[in-house]
Amino acid sequence: MATGNYGIVRPSDVSSEDVQIFYNYTSNRQLPPSAMVELDATSLLTELASPTTVNGIQQTLAGIKNLTLPADLFGQIGIYNIVIKPRELLVQIADCGVLSSAPDVKGILLRVDDLPTNLSSDNALVGFRVEYYDFQGKVRNLFRIVTSSGKVEPVNQNLTNTSQKAIRYRYNDAGDLIFCTLTPTSSPVTLPNKLPYIGSPNQIINLTNTYFDPIHIELEVVEHDSQTLSYALYGNQSKSIQDGIYTIYDNNNNIYKQYNLFEIQDDTNNPLFEAREVRTSIDQGKSFNNIFNI
Repeated sequence: MATGNYGIVRPSDVSSEDVQIFYNYTSNRQLPPSAMVELDATSLLTELASPTTVNGIQQTLAGIKNLTLPADLFGQIGIYNIVIKPRELLVQIADCGVLSSAPDVKGILLRVDDLPTNLSSDNALVGFRVEYYDFQGKVRNLFRIVTSSGKVEPVNQNLTNTSQKAIRYRYNDAGDLIFCTLTPTSSPVTLPNKLPYIGSPNQIINLTNTYFDPIHIELEVVEHDSQTLSYALYGNQSKSIQDGIYTIYDNNNNIYKQYNLFEIQDDTNNPLFEAREVRTSIDQGKSFNNIFNI
């Protein structure tokens, strides 16, 4: 029998509408960062075009997007933490029940009005992660995965066992509830009477898509980078002998920085220090063309 290696990792082609972006800021690492603020992912994430066309339509590159960070939010010197994660949706469980045609199939019921339109169609929630909240907050390390979802309506059934609920559910495209089956929901072999927890009516849950893994970016904005430092080390410079103005030029020979150079003396005119201070106003007369074309 032939054997081979099969890849299971595929680039994500998630829509920006299914993404949430948060950020916070601190001016230095000794101070605690600010509270997380959510940004509009649809305006910050854009697709990158692929050279491939299918049926005359330009395709996009899967697994990569262009992230634009507004300068008015990310223009201060300091450290920014950016979190890009799958979109979360907080909803309330309407009920927990079974299907009338298959009483052994258990699931949770969600209201159609609580979900976006694109998530209320059949099996639109498949693969979504369900996490639970109680009165103390989010229940840690407890989650389920949706295996099917579809619109249903409640029906009454006459049951001989009075301990069972008379209201069950059947699939109906006009229903106002979504029946979601989860995994795991079956009893373990060693504990046949112990059913896995899937939630309770009126409980708050967190629905999250699993299209990609969360991403954390630490962005540090600094005053100088390797390019600006190279101006001082390797760029063109000039020093005016008469007024002591020291000028540094960038790669295009524009004035980048200017300093006043002077000497500090004592009362008997003995030199004590040679000093340099940043000029608050630029002397355009010391431009590169004026200096080097004399």
